[in-house]
Formats: sequence, C-alpha cells, structure tokens
Amino acid sequence: MPAWRRRKDGGVGNSNRATTSEQQFSPKIDGAFEDQKREKERITKNSNNKSIKILKKERSKRSCINSCCWLIGFICSTWWFLLFLYNAMPASFPQYVTQAITGPTPDPPGVKLHKEGVTAKHPVVFVPGIVTGGLELWEGHRCMDGLFRKRLWGGTFGEIYKRPLCWIEHMSLDNETGLDPPGIRVRPVSGLVAADYFAAGYFVWAVLIANLATIGYEEKNMYMAAYDWRLSFQNTEVRDQTLSRMKSNIELMVATTGEKVVVIPHSMGALYFLHFMKWVEAPPPMGGGGGSDWCGKHIKAVMNIGGPFLGLPKIVAGLFSAEAKDIAVARAVAPGVLDLDIFGFQTLQHAMKMTRTWDSTMSLIPKGGDAIWGTLDWAPEEDHGCVAKHLKKNDTQRTSGNGLKSLNYGRIISFGKDVAQLHSSKIERVDFKGAVEGRNYVNRSCGDVWNEYHEMGFGGIKAVADYKVFTVESVLELLQFVAPRMMKRGSAHYSYGIADNLEDKEYQHYKYWSNPLESRLPNAPDMEIFSMYGVGLPTERSYIYKFSPSSECYIPFQIDTSAEGGTHQSCLRGGVYSVDGDETVPVLSAGYMCAKGWRGKTRFNPSGIKTYVREYNHAPPATLLEGRGTQSGNHVDITGNFALIEDIIRVASGATGNDLGGDRVYSDIFRWSERIKVRL
Repeated sequence: MPAWRRRKDGGVGNSNRATTSEQQFSPKIDGAFEDQKREKERITKNSNNKSIKILKKERSKRSCINSCCWLIGFICSTWWFLLFLYNAMPASFPQYVTQAITGPTPDPPGVKLHKEGVTAKHPVVFVPGIVTGGLELWEGHRCMDGLFRKRLWGGTFGEIYKRPLCWIEHMSLDNETGLDPPGIRVRPVSGLVAADYFAAGYFVWAVLIANLATIGYEEKNMYMAAYDWRLSFQNTEVRDQTLSRMKSNIELMVATTGEKVVVIPHSMGALYFLHFMKWVEAPPPMGGGGGSDWCGKHIKAVMNIGGPFLGLPKIVAGLFSAEAKDIAVARAVAPGVLDLDIFGFQTLQHAMKMTRTWDSTMSLIPKGGDAIWGTLDWAPEEDHGCVAKHLKKNDTQRTSGNGLKSLNYGRIISFGKDVAQLHSSKIERVDFKGAVEGRNYVNRSCGDVWNEYHEMGFGGIKAVADYKVFTVESVLELLQFVAPRMMKRGSAHYSYGIADNLEDKEYQHYKYWSNPLESRLPNAPDMEIFSMYGVGLPTERSYIYKFSPSSECYIPFQIDTSAEGGTHQSCLRGGVYSVDGDETVPVLSAGYMCAKGWRGKTRFNPSGIKTYVREYNHAPPATLLEGRGTQSGNHVDITGNFALIEDIIRVASGATGNDLGGDRVYSDIFRWSERIKVRL
C-alpha cells in the first residue's frame, strides 16, 4: 500500500481511536463540570442568601431607626404645635373650656370681695410650717461646688438625684449642737418666694397671696416670716435672729400703716408663733424685751391654719421607724425596695439619720400625755364615726355608750393587731428600760447609715417589741431609749407635759413656750385667735408594728401593713388607725385649745382672748381641670380653699370672728374636748 494511503488510514484510525477515547471519558468530565457548576451555584446561592439576610437585617435596623425617628419627630412636632396653640390662644380660652365642661365657675374670693368693696386694711404676716419653706446653700463642701445660693430644698430637688449622699450631708444638722455642721451653711430663702410654691406647680401660699393682691395688698404690707424649719425654735434666733427680724418687721408695718397685723401661721408655724409671742414679751437675753403688752399693741388676730397645737401621732412613727402611712404602703407594694442599697444610698436609713438631726420635728411630739391622748383602754375619740355602726346581735366585742365599738386610740404603738385589741389587764409586758444594750457586731458593712438602733444590740431592740404597747407617755420613754442623742437635744428645747402651777418660775424657760398646756397666752384681750383646719379626711392616730430583725444595717421595726380592720374596724387600714382630720393633723390636736383649753378665761388664757373654731369640710375636685380643689380640707391644699381664703380676707380687711359667724364645726371636737379632764 502506498505511503500516503497508510498515512491516511493511520490518521483515520488514530482519529477514530481518539474519538472513541473521548467518548469513553466524556461522562466523567461532564460530571466533574456539573459538580463544579452545582458547587458554584450553591456557593453563589449561599452568598446571595447571606447577602439577602444582611440586607434584610440592615433594612430592619434602618426601619427600626426610621420608625423611632418618626415617632420622636411626631411627639416633638405635636408638643411644639400644642405649645404654640397654648401661647397663641386668648387668655380666656382655658376658662372658656372649663366652663363649657363644668358650667360657670365662681369668682375667686379676692375678685368676689373686691366687687363688694372690700379693700386691704391690716398688714398680713405669713408664718410657714415645717418642710414648705425653701432653703438655699451659702457654704458647702466640694461636692456642692457651683451651687452657691441655689435651692437645696424646694424648687426642682434636682440635687437629690445628682448627688444624694452629698445632699443629705448638707441638709443634716450637727448631731450634738443642732446647728450647722463644720463648713456648711444652709439658710432660708427670703421674701414671699420662700414659700409661695413648694415645687413647680405645687402651691403653698401662692393662691392666698394672689387673692390678697386682688383687694390691694402688695409686698409692703405682706411679710413672709421665713425661717430655717430644721432648727429648734430658739436656735432660729441664736443663729439667724429670725425672731428679732419678725418683731422688727411687724413693728415697721404697724408704724407705717397705723393698723395691727393679722398673722397667718400654717402647720408647725402655729407652734413657732406661740413661741414668738412668749419670746417677744420676755426680757433679754432669752427674749425680745417687748414687754407684756407688745402683742396687744401689734396683733389684731392670729389665724392658725392646720395648727398641730397638741402634736402629731404621725411624727412618732417618723422618729421611731422613718415611716408613716404613705411609706408603709410603698413598702407593701414593693417590698424591700426602700431598704435596698442602691448606689450606696439606703433610703430609709439615711432619711432617719438626717431627720433625727432636725430639732424642729421634736416640737411635734404629742403633748399633754395620757390625759389628752388616752390610756391603754380609753381615748377621747373612741367612738369615731368610721367604725361600723351596725353590729351583729351576737357580737360580744366591747362597745361604747352610743353602740359603736370602742377603739384603743390611746395605744399609739402596738406590736401586733391582737395586742392592739386586748384589754390592758390581759397584756403581759416586759419593761424595756432595764434591757442591756450593746453592739452585737462590729460596724463593717453599714457605713454611713450606722445609727442608734445598731448601737442598741439585739437585746435592746427585742426588749422594745416585748413591751408590746405604748401610750403617749411611754412613747417619750421609748424615744429616749432608741434615740438618746436626739432626745437629749430636744429636752433642752421642748416640753410635753401639763403645767401644775404656771406661776412657777421654771415655766419662764423657752422650752415651755411652744406648749400651750405649759404656757399662757399674752395679755391681749382685744386680740382674736382662730383654729382653721380641714375635716373629713382619714388622719393617722395610732399604729400596729411588727419586729423585723432582718439585718443590723436595717431599721428593725416596721408598720405592719397586713393588719386590717375588716367590716367592724374600718378605721384600721394597712396597720394604721385613723380618725377625723386633714390627713396630717387630727381634729383633737388642731381644735382642742380653741374649743376648750383657751375658751373664755382659763389659766392658759388669763386675759380672755376670744377664740374661734373654723372647720372646712373636705370635698374633692369635681374635675381634673379644678386642680387640687377649691374646697379641699387637705393639710396643705387647704391654703387654696375658697371658703378659708374668704375668711382670711374678711378679717384682714377689718372683720371680727363674730362677723364671720363665730364657730363653724362639722366634727365632734366639742364633745371630744369635754371628755378630756384637764384643770382649766
């Protein structure tokens, strides 16, 4: 065969063999390619899924952020729009809306009396009570830098949240002297702004001042006798000459107007002004040297609003366990929260440590002992009307003469509901005064909240609970036992008894001047004294306690909020027995002196100053637009009560108590007063 044929055949043969080989291996190659392709597709798909997920997350985040931004923007826009409308609307529009909802509103007392032709006559002096007056910083430690003459009390209270421990340090007084601690000076704010508002939007004297201004009063014939309400009454003169300033301002107003002043004390201010009337008569250096006729020459009337003349049971709970009804309820709702050490700030422990340095609180301890407040089995208000009036026929519990169950209000503190209800002959008590005190542990963890309870030891604390029940007289012994440093200072400035002989020279000491049962009213027969207070509100009278020895760093006694009276003892709620009053001051404390103790010529009122009881029955606001109410009987809100304001304006413009109609009484104050057997 020719060569070219062989080459051609060979080539063909090779070609066929190659083709056959390719055909033989092509499935493997195609499979590999397909695997690679699928792998690439899977990777691509996974990548796409991850990208999609990332995109979704980013979109979700953007959507959330956008939604939040839109919400914030909407709220801000709505707020600014409403603010714009509020500022743009006519001044009469809110009143128009109110009248459209509630009907025509009565004129404020100032407007009403101005239309009747009533005008300003007698200068007016306001005497604020405890807590309501503003206090500002004049000197402090480095933690208070930048706050010179800023309010530490009143206003916004912003410094409490920013620097709580530093704030407490500056609001506390020296535990030995009752005056300023070294390097700290906190002083009362001066002028009408000292107590017109306690905080933004929460009035104290502002409504009354505005109504007085409507009939012609202004700052030249109105004076706010602001003082540091933490100090004992006599120490306000020692440190700040506050009593001298009040005397000088009253003399100036009388000299410039030719008219006597009308003094309007509120709450503890009533006790402070009692002290002032004795101080101004007394000779120097203890007194102001005004002489026995100073009050008669300078004062037309003293119109006391919510005056706790005989003290407050509420203050006993405050000094004993740093709580009262409101704090006890908060503890029941959120157990343990107030005892927690949050950022080194144990609320109740620090509150107790601070308030026990405020000597003014001791002026509010109940006065008159068991003769006024009751014994273990008797109290003047034992038939108070909140007790169920319909008893079952088989009810064997003790009742009073008019068919109502008799309550043991005289037991200010009882350890256990059963103890509060037992007859005194069935109560077994162990006298706490003989208990051995002493620390059980070294002070390693309590830090700044180490207080006198921790120095008593478990034995001393348990002895208090084993005594079981305390009246007003034994409460004084109790406070001496659990807070000896506080009571040592207090006993130098206050007294809580009933004078046997007011001629005794010991009663010339200033510690008796704020106790109406151990001092005389001034020789001012033309002066008038009013007791003006709210009624119709449950007011704290006595307490059921429990012993809680949880830890040495905690207060070992608490109000037992689980103690409830049920249908037959509706006066007992949350461990607190209530009587009639203004939510702070019981009727007995606010009204007894004007109803009986000072009524006519008595040994406490030798010149026969006329006294009047003016009660204001509480009525809640009709609508939210009425604010805190124009008929409120609440201890502070009553300063906005239209009826009370009208009474004050009429007296300030020249009216007498008889012109107002004399006494106006809704409570049982006269009947309760007659049950008190004090020599008059």
